[in-house]
Amino acid sequence: MRYLIKYSYDGSHFNGFQRLKDKESVQSALERALTILNKSSVVVKGSGRTDVGVHANGGVAHFDLDVSIPKNRLVKALNRIVHPYIHVLDCQQVSNDFHARFSVKEKKYVYKIWCGPYDPKKYDYYLIYDKKISLKRLKECAKIFVGCHDFHNFVSGERENSNGTIYQIKVKKRKNLIEITFRGKSFYRYMVRNLVGAMLLYNERKCAIIDLKKMLEKDYYKKLATAPANGLYLEGVYYE
Repeated sequence: MRYLIKYSYDGSHFNGFQRLKDKESVQSALERALTILNKSSVVVKGSGRTDVGVHANGGVAHFDLDVSIPKNRLVKALNRIVHPYIHVLDCQQVSNDFHARFSVKEKKYVYKIWCGPYDPKKYDYYLIYDKKISLKRLKECAKIFVGCHDFHNFVSGERENSNGTIYQIKVKKRKNLIEITFRGKSFYRYMVRNLVGAMLLYNERKCAIIDLKKMLEKDYYKKLATAPANGLYLEGVYYE
């Protein structure tokens, strides 16, 4: 029986989502808990990988169980085991051909930037930014990334295909907090963090729009700064 769960986690306590041999990860923690409940080994398939230090408010994963457990009971039992840095928000049964990664239609990420007085308690959860910031310049930069592009200069590692589609980038400020929201499909490793890094360099007048547009051209190669992981949140994954 295949289940889909939605969960949140504090990424400062994990070495990313993906299972690792000697380090704690979100996938490993979920698999240990589900193996206890299933009384045999369970493999968890997430909607994608998140890097060390990245957080989630709307992560999703699927898995198969040999036993049938009512959804509400499964959520409660999982939360007793994975507490306190992972919390399962919802659970539903899905068809056996459903895949948490390959069935994705859209993802939503939010990058959070703290522009107020330094607060050490915020360090793990925001980019602490002490430079003057212009919402106008962030929005100007965001416009060029919306649409279908080759993002090869904004991903980490070698890939055969770096094409992706960003449906929307919204920039908003609430008091000392700036949130940059990305909605799209096919986000690759470090992609959101590299886009935010480029936006901040444009904010600081260290690069021009023409340079960033060139970086979306297939045969042009250049790398810019990568924004820290601690400000990034996987906010939602959508299948319809």
